[in-house]
Amino acid sequence: MSVAAQVFFILLVSGLLLVGAEVFVPGGVLGALGGAALLGAVGAAFKAFPDYGGIIAAAIVFLMGLAIYLWIKIFPRTRLGKAMTVSASLADSKAADPKLASLAGRTGEAVSDLRPSGYAMIDGKRVDVISSGEHINKGERVSVLRVEGNRVFVRRVEAREAAATSPGGISSKQQKQQ
Repeated sequence: MSVAAQVFFILLVSGLLLVGAEVFVPGGVLGALGGAALLGAVGAAFKAFPDYGGIIAAAIVFLMGLAIYLWIKIFPRTRLGKAMTVSASLADSKAADPKLASLAGRTGEAVSDLRPSGYAMIDGKRVDVISSGEHINKGERVSVLRVEGNRVFVRRVEAREAAATSPGGISSKQQKQQ
């Protein structure tokens, strides 16, 4: 067997092994190396087998196309394919915490500097908050303006407003409504 034939078979086998390993170690590097080795095998086929190089090249290209088709169409339906892919639907899931909506209008205290985001203690819970553009220092009183999904928007509570707020975080206006 000639050296060119040996190079052809080495590139062919290593390319197939690398592409096969890509299934178990995703990332693209092994697949790209395997694809390059298979392209090298196509080139080596012309040198090793001058009379059959075109047929071998066409066979490799056809078989790789068939493998890609089977990978896309059939593999996801196999037991291994189902174990490796995520099939859960997010259509019925909710990203926002429903408890956050109840914080609208409540007051609390910034437990970190808000520039403009940080943390505040509201109703005894540490909440990730966003100020309305202003810098709020740690320890200052804040009031929840609105809740949009998981984003809680707050503003600084002025001294006169802080006096009108009960220790439970409910303003006197909200207490009258209850």
